[in-house]
Amino acid sequence: MQSSRRQFIIYSTAGLASLTMASQAQAQAMLGEAEPTAVALGYKADAKTVDKAKFPKYADGQLCSNCQLYASKSADAGTCTIFPGKLVAGPGWCNAYIKKA
Repeated sequence: MQSSRRQFIIYSTAGLASLTMASQAQAQAMLGEAEPTAVALGYKADAKTVDKAKFPKYADGQLCSNCQLYASKSADAGTCTIFPGKLVAGPGWCNAYIKKA
């Protein structure tokens, strides 16, 4: 009886660890510029390619990495509250940009 309990705990722990790793890997997917929310907000992985006529709010120097909604220690890629479960490019931009205080 104890060995089956032990096996259950071991397999349960391993299963939970696998699920956690899978959800973390899924959360680490980069946001694509063609995704509906990205298109709606004018997201570009490279801020230099923003259509300034379409998004007049854009100004040189505005980047995801210096936006208040960007949550990461890295300037390369990080999370954004606007795009949950996805990584955004640090040198990117979208119309939800808010300058960090």
